[in-house]
Parts: sequence; structure tokens; C-alpha cells
Amino acid sequence: MTSSELYHTPLTPREGTGKAGQLPADLPRLINSVILPGFVGTTVPPWLERALREGLAGVVYFSHNLVPDVPGQAAALSAAIKAANPRAVIGVDEEGGNVTRLQARDGSTIPGAAVLGALNEPATTESAGRALGQLCRDAGITLTIAPVADVNTNVDNPVIGVRAFGSSTGLVQVHTAAAVTGIQQLRVAACAKHFPGHGDTVADSHMDVARVELSLADMAEFHLPPFQSAVDAGVMAMMSAHIIVPELGGLPATLNPAAAKLLRGMGFEGVLITDALDMAAVRATVGPGEGAVLALLAGNDLLCVGNPLNAYTSGQNDEACYLEVFDAVHAAVLSGRLPVDVLRSAAGRVQAMARWSATALPQPSTSPQNDVDWLGAAARACRLDALGDAPVLTGAGTVTLVDVRTGHNMAAGVTGNFLAEALSNYAVTVLEAARLSAVELEVALLQAVGAVLVLSDSLTSAAQLEALELVFSTAPQAVCINAGLAPREASSFPAVHCHGFSQVTARAVAALLEGA
Repeated sequence: MTSSELYHTPLTPREGTGKAGQLPADLPRLINSVILPGFVGTTVPPWLERALREGLAGVVYFSHNLVPDVPGQAAALSAAIKAANPRAVIGVDEEGGNVTRLQARDGSTIPGAAVLGALNEPATTESAGRALGQLCRDAGITLTIAPVADVNTNVDNPVIGVRAFGSSTGLVQVHTAAAVTGIQQLRVAACAKHFPGHGDTVADSHMDVARVELSLADMAEFHLPPFQSAVDAGVMAMMSAHIIVPELGGLPATLNPAAAKLLRGMGFEGVLITDALDMAAVRATVGPGEGAVLALLAGNDLLCVGNPLNAYTSGQNDEACYLEVFDAVHAAVLSGRLPVDVLRSAAGRVQAMARWSATALPQPSTSPQNDVDWLGAAARACRLDALGDAPVLTGAGTVTLVDVRTGHNMAAGVTGNFLAEALSNYAVTVLEAARLSAVELEVALLQAVGAVLVLSDSLTSAAQLEALELVFSTAPQAVCINAGLAPREASSFPAVHCHGFSQVTARAVAALLEGA
């Protein structure tokens, strides 16, 4: 059965639906079937087990649900969820590179999109997709909310950046299709994001409503083609973006019927998933409950509620986040505002995706992470500017690591200092520039012995550039490790541009600095 046939299979009507215009007896179950919440804890809480038994579509994992020190914990958690609802969709943001949940503590062992785009080897990207699919499948996960299909055309984009394959439409098209193909070879559904394209924004929709100040013609030329490539590659799901495209109207795409119509017009027949309804672009405007109703009316199929830890600051718990969405959808159906047929259509697509993931692999699963030397791939992707032939590090001694980064990417979350960990053979002193005055940083650098490295993730940030200038004026032997977007022109100062910040990129940088 093809994916097109799957998505044309309607949800089987249940007994008790009644005459036209009457509410179905299974309404609570039907509403549950389009909700995808997060939860707190490393086991299934009682409220979640009840909801799953009552038809909840599934769950999204966050790093706080996973215990890396306990082998098989993720798989056991997934098995418990499947025991409560065998059709449950289990999703996770597993992009590789900067954004990982399964390897959040130690950093991803699989390069991120910008590394793969810099290599520009579609076969390597497909292998990375298979490796991500294998990670997910081993954990019992059926949906990875990846790849990022955005074309990062704005260097000041605060949320996409190195999560994208690049700034060239053609390059992003090729690698989006390759990633989708690789992921789905493991019968893990891929979800291309963030439709219709979050790459030319200067706002982060986690924090505010984002706008794309482009015409629809420009969007069609530069930002929609990677999503078309994902459709052509058979992608099972897409994620809508909380961004406003003026020619589509004044609502964010997630809440905008014109955006869903545009996507369906591209031939997409899969599951349209909302970006998290707890993000400020929805939460601070219409709210998650009303946002859920508007999203369904707009043509979305699956309501991603978001990370419940975000709600604890406002006094809500994980169950309350789920109930806020459930109650709003229930009220909209009772009032006649939300037709039951909309729910049935959405639930049918979600169940079709779940059935697809549950079918046997077309061939025995291998160990795809062994297909590629990921450390070598990450090293080959790095660009070295103004570095001499002599190794910066000699395999022993002391290193002063100045971290000039400011804040963190909301999608990636707070991470460890993977570069310091990759340099564990050295005596490393970490100086966090944001915590020191200029005088304190200068004094510390004057006292530094051995190599001086300065870690940045944005060479367009005024604060980071100011700190870099101070470092180089005080310690001219310093080398910048740029984990953000690489500038088009060569840097005037010694730099390693590594296109992201993860375990594998950090280890690659360490190896390069040692001359390996």
C-alpha cells in the first residue's frame, strides 16, 4: 500500500455515531486522537496512561523524559506507552547536531544539518537520516520531528541558523529529500519543518510572533521548494510554523487555512502537525486552547501541545496543559464551531501514519551509524581560516577556553560545554565572558598559560564580537571556534568554523587543533 493510499483510508466510524448532526458517542476518544502532549517524568504518569487508553494520539519526548545512564530506559518507556495504546505516535525532536533529545546530555554523535550542507554529499546526508532513524527506532520512537527544511537566508535568524542545511534553495532541496529518505528507511516517520519556511525571520516564534516580509512569489521561489522536495520524497509529516506571511493573511501559518491549502496544493497528503502550542506566538496571543481549535479549523491534523516544563513557571502541570487543549476542542465541537468531520479526517491521517510505522521494515535493520565515520565527516566539513601549519594543541598541557556565547537556542535548549569535554585530556580553564567584566576577562587572559580558544556561536552578535576583540587584543595567539554560521569571507583572525555545536563537532575540532 502506498503512502497516498494510506492517507486516503478514512478513520473507521465507531458505534454510537448517531444521525447526521448528532454528536458521536466516541467524541472524547476522537478529540484525544488529534492531541500530542508532552509529560513530566521518566515513566508514564497515571493521567497519561488514562488518556492513552482513551485514544490519545501519542506523546512527544523531551530530554527530561530520558535517562541516558539507564540502558533501555527509553525503549521501556515507549513499550509502556504502546501497552496503553498500541497505535500511539511517539515523537521526538531529533535533528542531529545542535538539537537532540536522545543524546542531550553528552551531545549528538550525528552531525547537524549545517555540517551536512557544508559537506554537500547527499549520500552522507541520507546516511545521517538512517542513523537518526535507527536512534529513534531503538528507543521505540515512531516520529522524528526532522529534518529542518528551512532555507536560512537571514544571517540574523535567532532560531534556525545551523539547524538548516544552508542558505541556498537548491542545496536545501537536495539534502531535505536525502534526510527524509534516510530516516524513513527505518519506518520512522520524518516531519519536515517549519512550513512555509522560517528561514528569513528575525524573531524566534518561541518568544514572539515571527513575520516573513516576503511576497508569496519570493516564498515560492526561495523557501517552498525544499518542502516540495520533501513531499516528492514521500515525507509522512510536516510541521507548520508560527510565522506570518502577509500575502496569506494576518494569522500565523499554524492557524491560517490559506497556509494548509497551499501545502495540500503541493500534493502533501500526510499529517500536518502544529509547532508547539505553548510557544509565545500562540500562547501570548490566542492561547493554547483557542490555538488548538484554530489550528484544526485551519487544516492541521495533530496538535503538538509542547514542553510541559515551560508551563510550570506559570503554575500549570503537564496534565493541565493537555486538558487546556482537550477542553477547548471539546467546547468547540459542542458549540458547533468545530465540525466532527474535521476531527475524523485529521484522526484518519494520524492513524494511517501510525499504521505505516508499525509495519515491518522492508529489509533487516542494520547498524547505520557504522556506515560513516561521523567524526571524520564533521572534521572534513570544518573550514580553517588564518591557521598556520603547526598544531594549536600538542596533546597535553593547559587550555584556556573563553566562552563568549550569549544565551542559547530555544530549540536546542541549554547544553553542556561539549568542547571542554572534548578537551578532557588537557587542563582546561573555562572563562564565561558573560559572567566577567572586561577587566576581569583581560586579567585572566594575561595570566593564561598555553593555548587560548574562544568559543562563539554568532559572528554577527555585537556582544560576541566585542568579546572576541578583547580576547585577540590580549591573547593574539587565540583561535576562535565558531559554532555558528560561517561567514562568506575568510576571517581575518585564526578560526575554525565547525557549523554547529555537538559532541561530534567538538571532537572534530579538538582533533583538527591537534593536527590529526
